[in-house]
Amino acid sequence: MNIKNLLVISIYISLFFTGCSFKTSEEVVDMSSYLKNKNSIHSNASLQESNYQNYIKSKQLSKKHSKNNPFNEFTNNNYITKKSALNNELFDFYSKWEGVRYKLGGESKKGIDCSAFIQKAFKEKFDLEMPRTTLLQAKVGKEIKKNELEIGDLVFFKTGKSKHVGIYIDNGKFMHASTKIGVTISDLDNDYFSKNYWKAQRIID
Repeated sequence: MNIKNLLVISIYISLFFTGCSFKTSEEVVDMSSYLKNKNSIHSNASLQESNYQNYIKSKQLSKKHSKNNPFNEFTNNNYITKKSALNNELFDFYSKWEGVRYKLGGESKKGIDCSAFIQKAFKEKFDLEMPRTTLLQAKVGKEIKKNELEIGDLVFFKTGKSKHVGIYIDNGKFMHASTKIGVTISDLDNDYFSKNYWKAQRIID
């Protein structure tokens, strides 16, 4: 499989009263348009086909040596940067969950909520254990400013007692389990999310 096909496949992530109870007017990202410009957005995210196996081997080695920071071994690799590593891992996870419907308390392809989506993404892709609820996830890592957001950071929203969480990707977009659309990608500049933005946490430094 060449890298072009890989990038196409790798498209674009509590419970009860602490869960996601958004009834939103959020916009749905036009993924065909987004992917068309993906290479310019991620100049560092494009891997040459001949280097892909090096990436896989480095990823496996990093997990073996450090669970707390899966990128210790290969962020200095000549073939790949931390940004592109995060990018590829998150796109791969998203491609497996895209369109799965929202279900409060759900943790499977039959339905999943926002915090379970985060928990599964970090466990499967980075071997990092995350709390199950949005409120507890909001306490993990270090808080950062909105203008400091990078790929892999968590973004949080609140309306009253309701809390919601997603994973920032780039260019003002984040993946999440939307109550209205299911697992999708939304824009932080959307009126609803902009108005209800709460905070951001960096989990992988």
